Amino acid sequence: MSIDTSQSQLDIGARPSGEFFCVVDNANGIAKVVKQIKSLNPTRVLIEATGRLEMAFACAAFKAGLPIVACNALTVHNFAKATGKLAKTDKLDAFTIAHYDEAMKPQLTQIKPEILQLISDLIAVRSQCLHMSTQQKNRLKRMPKPVHAPILRVLKLIQK
Repeated sequence: MSIDTSQSQLDIGARPSGEFFCVVDNANGIAKVVKQIKSLNPTRVLIEATGRLEMAFACAAFKAGLPIVACNALTVHNFAKATGKLAKTDKLDAFTIAHYDEAMKPQLTQIKPEILQLISDLIAVRSQCLHMSTQQKNRLKRMPKPVHAPILRVLKLIQK
């Protein structure tokens, strides 16, 4: 089983059966698809890690006891390229992820407990803010004085 995710929907594909369906990417859609997938007793459920869009489904599936794999999007893309399947539709993406599962049999993902996920997210945000602060400080050194006011406002916001 494989899932291609987007902000608005989850596209689910199964190989070799060719079964395909979509659900809305919200709490109700996720609950529905987790129940449906669980009834099929899959050996692995792959979802492409796409900028954290996968997290709601991955956490729900993990809590339901499904064998979840959050696979690297670039790895799947390179696999698709190597197999000559670079057509870009959600349905084809779901089946490409399923094909990747069959061929590569990736290891299951261990989902962090909720508190560790939160800490990880906070660390990521802090790191991004530090990076943005450094960028703005460097800009401040190079830019003419008339541009300093907006840069200083951005720095003040980042430091809050």
